[in-house]
Amino acid sequence: MTLFVETSVPPPRMIVFGAIDFAAALVRAGKFLGYHVTVCDARAVFTTRDRFPEADEVVVDWPHRYLRGTRTDARTVLCVLTHDAKFDVPLLRVALGMPVAFVGALGSRRTHADRERRLREAGVGERELSRLRSPIGLDLGARTPEETALSIAAEIVASRRGGTGVPLTGSAAPIHRDGGSARAAA
Repeated sequence: MTLFVETSVPPPRMIVFGAIDFAAALVRAGKFLGYHVTVCDARAVFTTRDRFPEADEVVVDWPHRYLRGTRTDARTVLCVLTHDAKFDVPLLRVALGMPVAFVGALGSRRTHADRERRLREAGVGERELSRLRSPIGLDLGARTPEETALSIAAEIVASRRGGTGVPLTGSAAPIHRDGGSARAAA
């Protein structure tokens, strides 16, 4: 008897919250990495198909409300680029309680400290806060939206694959950690 088994798994999701220029660059990076990318923002004037033509979905809704009602799984990546406490705090309260692969938020170290304080005041515990990657991205010296998107994408890949983010030059760490192909599913 010959048995052929074929499995099909949908691509992992990347949900980008905040319809800003940095989000447009991150959408392109997410698509390049094979994610099904959604952009969500409550501000309809910024959240348009014209601004995010590469996105699989463009959603106008309050981020926390959208996140509560959408499908996520252990491969889902959440990138919070809203940079505004009225969006960040309710959204991150929901996100940090979900079993997703990655939760990151854009902002300076000062913004991050303020965000953590607000989240604690909102009842988010230390265990949940420890999951937050903020400021999001690896230190590449990024300045432009595209460089910042590359920095964020690099952190997501490092997190998914167990990378350290240090240069391979001079490192004794294995280049490929999981022994699988570079295209192995997340």
